[in-house]
Amino acid sequence: MTEFNNRIAAQREILRAVNSVRWSEELYGMSGGALDRWVRSNDLDQSSKLVRLLRDAAEKLFFLANKSQEQVTAEYRHRSSEVSGLTEEIRLELQQRS
Repeated sequence: MTEFNNRIAAQREILRAVNSVRWSEELYGMSGGALDRWVRSNDLDQSSKLVRLLRDAAEKLFFLANKSQEQVTAEYRHRSSEVSGLTEEIRLELQQRS
């Protein structure tokens, strides 16, 4: 259960950081569809650093979601660490936009 809570907390942390900036529409989730809608609604470039970071984080969170029922492996810990790093990169990118 701890892995599930950590993944959800990581996702919430990313959403909180993104939504701390004023957008036409907030980001409501990390799914591909939610990201696509947010990018379109805010007229962002798909190839921008922020969008690429968010998609990378979403991919890693998806991996963690599919592994949360298994034993915590080295790969799981590695991906969790990557999500933490991406979260910090997202924060830095958002600060540059403000």
